[in-house]
Amino acid sequence: QEHLVESGGGLVQAGDSLRLSCAASVRAFSSSDMGWFRQAPGKGLEFVAHIRGSGGITHYADSVKGRFTISRDNAKNTVYLQMNSLKPEDTAVYYCAAANFITSYYSEKVYDYWGQGTQVTVSS
Repeated sequence: QEHLVESGGGLVQAGDSLRLSCAASVRAFSSSDMGWFRQAPGKGLEFVAHIRGSGGITHYADSVKGRFTISRDNAKNTVYLQMNSLKPEDTAVYYCAAANFITSYYSEKVYDYWGQGTQVTVSS
């Protein structure tokens, strides 16, 4: 049965860095699109980053572009989100998600599998 497990969240100060990991047990992980989303308190789910199966194509939300980097290690069935220069507005529960080939990578509706989320809190 497919499942995703995120880890690496925590409490940090503004300007610090964190690296989130998502260990995936999904069929054909190396060809799966992987995404990171987040949900801040009282807000809806927000797209953060996406990466194609090969790892050669990535997309980012404007709010994190230049600060966050998504990557994957297909040998380890793991996707990462390196978060630098963190801001208080980055505080949220972060979720990873998996899907077969998709075009609307920014929409949570196209992803088939989701992790349970990991909390990231950035203090000012």
